[in-house]
Amino acid sequence: MGLINLLTSNPLAFVIIAAALVLSLAFHEFAHAYVADRLGDPTPRRYGRVTLNPIKHLDPFGTLLLLLAGFGFAKPVPINPNNLGRWGTLWVAAAGPISNLLIAVLTAVLMKVFAGNFLAVQILGIVLGINVVLAVFNLIPIPLLDGSRILGALVPSLGRSLAQFEAQPFSFLIVMAFIYLARDPIGVIINNVQNWVERLIGV
Repeated sequence: MGLINLLTSNPLAFVIIAAALVLSLAFHEFAHAYVADRLGDPTPRRYGRVTLNPIKHLDPFGTLLLLLAGFGFAKPVPINPNNLGRWGTLWVAAAGPISNLLIAVLTAVLMKVFAGNFLAVQILGIVLGINVVLAVFNLIPIPLLDGSRILGALVPSLGRSLAQFEAQPFSFLIVMAFIYLARDPIGVIINNVQNWVERLIGV
């Protein structure tokens, strides 16, 4: 179910979830860009991606898909692996999920600080859940996701194969179709990991 259904049934929930998603996606992409920039790759800065401005990171089609289908994507941060090397590329890929986990931990701390404020806890709970989902989902080792780039850096021969697949004209559609068809088992994995993470950080 997409977010668009909430627009009429619960407008306040729609605004809160949409804002949390937009900001979390922007921070995720900013983390990729920032780490690449710090490691010596000027490509993200050249494209104006070393910023927390959500407009620079959101993809119009990906945002529309998020509203209608319940899953979507932001614009990938352009990098030049030749400027980063094998391990630099790994850290850039890992930066996005790590940033979402850091937001989740911070949110869990704030939930304890504002434990007596029901509305604050509800909003923070939404932010926490979104960031855990973003982190776990992006760590799945399938093409176009951060997990595949991490795996590719760890196993260079596999990384070359994944890069060749991603360069194909219809790779995006194939991956989107796979995610849609496998949404139930992927959802089970995400829910199990989310529950584990939330128990770990005491929520």
